[in-house]
Amino acid sequence: MGTYKRLNKDDAAVLLVDHQAGLMSLVQDFGPDEFKNNVLALADLSIFFKLPTILTTSFEQGPNGPLVPELKAMFPDAPYIARPGQINAWDNEDFVAAVKKTGRKQLIIAGIVTDVCVAMPALSAMAEGFEVFIVTDASGTFNTTVRDAAWSRMTQQGAQLMNWFSVACELHRDWRNDIEGLGSLLANHLPAYKNLMTSYAAQTKK
Repeated sequence: MGTYKRLNKDDAAVLLVDHQAGLMSLVQDFGPDEFKNNVLALADLSIFFKLPTILTTSFEQGPNGPLVPELKAMFPDAPYIARPGQINAWDNEDFVAAVKKTGRKQLIIAGIVTDVCVAMPALSAMAEGFEVFIVTDASGTFNTTVRDAAWSRMTQQGAQLMNWFSVACELHRDWRNDIEGLGSLLANHLPAYKNLMTSYAAQTKK
C-alpha cells in the first residue's frame, strides 16, 4: 500500500494545458457548460490559494485555436507558453523551464485532450520526479472509453485523480481557515452549494 500524498498549497503549481477554443469542441465526456464551469472553477481556486499557474497552448494558428479568453484574463501575469508545434508540452523547453522555475514539486494538471495534452506531460513530469494530480473534471476528451484508458495509463505511473472540488478541499485543510472565502468560491460554481452557503449565512446572522 502506498502512502497518502496530500496536496500542499506551499508546494503545488497548476498547469492549464491547451484549453483552446478549437479543442473545446472535442470534449464529449462532459457537457460544454459543465466543462467550462469546471475549468474556471479550477482557475478560481488557483487564484484563491495563490498557486503558481502556467498556461500553455499548442499550434494556436491552426485549428486548435486561441486560449479560452477567460483564462487569459484571469492570469494576465502568469507564464504563457504558446508552443509552436510540440504536442507534448514537456517537449517544449520554455514550458519545462517555467514549471521548474516555480520550485514546486506537486503539479496539478488539467487540459484538452485528456489522453494526449494531459497524459503526455503528466507522464513526462512523473518521470522527472514530480508528483502529479490530474483534475479529471477540468480535462476532457472524445468519450469515456478514451478518458478511462488515459486515466489508467497515468495512475499506473503514480498520478492521482481528483476533481476540482476535492483539490480545493485538500488544499484548504480546515474550514476554519476561511469558510466565507472558500464557501463563496464553491457557491459560484456549484448551485447546490450556493443553497448551503445561503443557509449558513442566515444562521450566522442570528
